[in-house]
Amino acid sequence: MTPLEKDIEKYLVRSVRHLGGLCLKWVCPGWSGVPDRIILMPGGRVWFVELKRPAGGKVSKLQKWWETTLQDLGFHHEYVYNHADARRLVADLEEE
Repeated sequence: MTPLEKDIEKYLVRSVRHLGGLCLKWVCPGWSGVPDRIILMPGGRVWFVELKRPAGGKVSKLQKWWETTLQDLGFHHEYVYNHADARRLVADLEEE
């Protein structure tokens, strides 16, 4: 059975909290396509995360624009499609 996006999101939120960070839902009125979550880690480290459906989740042109814009500003931006992606991101957060 394919896990639901919300289950992967819950895992990510719990894992980031366990590392001492915050994984905040980002709702930005007037700005479409923003990533789903902002991860704030100790030491001022910031990641933007777009969660996609494990089966068939597609990145829109607007989401791609946000990815490029945020990376050009020096921020981390990640797509998470499944638990393996979420675990990899959590491991990266632990290492940095």
